[in-house]
Amino acid sequence: MTPNLSANSGRAEQTQRSTDAPYLAIARMIATLLDTAFYLPGTRIRVGLDPIVGLIPGFGDALANILGSSLMFLGAQLGLPRIVLIHMALNLFVNAVIGSIPGIGDLFSFWFKSNMKNLALLERHAPRAGRVSTTADWIFVTGLILLMLSLLVLLMLSTIWGIRRLWEAVG
Repeated sequence: MTPNLSANSGRAEQTQRSTDAPYLAIARMIATLLDTAFYLPGTRIRVGLDPIVGLIPGFGDALANILGSSLMFLGAQLGLPRIVLIHMALNLFVNAVIGSIPGIGDLFSFWFKSNMKNLALLERHAPRAGRVSTTADWIFVTGLILLMLSLLVLLMLSTIWGIRRLWEAVG
């Protein structure tokens, strides 16, 4: 008689989910805090700290994106495929680039909710990951985040340079 493989795989999947639960709970907390923690008074519209902190010029967007990048580290810990980590990085990058535009960027962050998108990717792909993150995964995620932060700093410096040139031309 052959062993019941489906029962064994069910137990393995149950164990995998139970070990993933703390990571997913932390990811939910971070995404909720950054994108949907509060209701706008008198409405059913939810907003998080990302667009609010983004109102602080320069520093706010960087802080929100650093906090949002922690979801990528959790994804690496859960063993998500690298293509999913790239998708998460792209969500953060779009939010960072457009979010750095004063006024418009904060409205975009309010609408786009990159952290909730990344949470959905985590929840969709974590149960199927079933592998332990490797040193290569950590290097990959760290490299992606450093690349995104470098591009964001470059964008901010070029914006400051452009404003300074405009100011000199007018004055």
